[in-house]
Amino acid sequence: MALPNQQTVDYPSFKLVIVGDGGTGKTTFVKRHLTGEFEKKYEPTIGVEVHPLDFFTNCGKIRFYCWDTAGQEKFGGLRDGYYIHGQCAIIMFDVTARLTYKNVPTWHRDLCRVCENIPIVLCGNKVDVKNRQVKAKQVTFHRKKNLQYYEISAKSNYNFEKPFLYLARKLAGDPNLHFVESPALAPPEVQIDLAAQQQHEADLAAAAAQPLPDDDDDAFN
Repeated sequence: MALPNQQTVDYPSFKLVIVGDGGTGKTTFVKRHLTGEFEKKYEPTIGVEVHPLDFFTNCGKIRFYCWDTAGQEKFGGLRDGYYIHGQCAIIMFDVTARLTYKNVPTWHRDLCRVCENIPIVLCGNKVDVKNRQVKAKQVTFHRKKNLQYYEISAKSNYNFEKPFLYLARKLAGDPNLHFVESPALAPPEVQIDLAAQQQHEADLAAAAAQPLPDDDDDAFN
């Protein structure tokens, strides 16, 4: 799943497609991992940067080739060439911008049209920002579609490894797989208010115990 000019590796590697509206922090998220920033390759025909991110697990090294859209999702949709052979995916929205969450179902539909039955993680990014527009309890899409959901903050590295660990476990078919050392991350650009975030996570857990609303729009009225 490397690009033609990228050497392949002799350990398991997977194509990870990252989708979501422009400006949600997809590129920032990937670039926190220093190896991927160091070795990225650009494929102009698809308009994509591919960042190889390596992780060390108790079962050996694995690599995610992270396909990052280089911004052309702003022009509506992504070409099938971006999704083809995708083995796992992250859908990202910005908790400070409601529209980016409302567009999650469209990204999910596009993804599933090309990549059937792959593990997908939904990520709510920018939880370090004070004025959240999408509250934890309003995030219900992952429950409807049986996706994993994580609140993350790319700039503070909060929960950075969780989406990758979830996907690695699914791809390996091993729920006990774990990372044995931390990835090399760029230093945090911002500090997160951990107490406030723990409260959001508690809200999320409480919301998960409630019946699903009939319609997501209800949550925003």
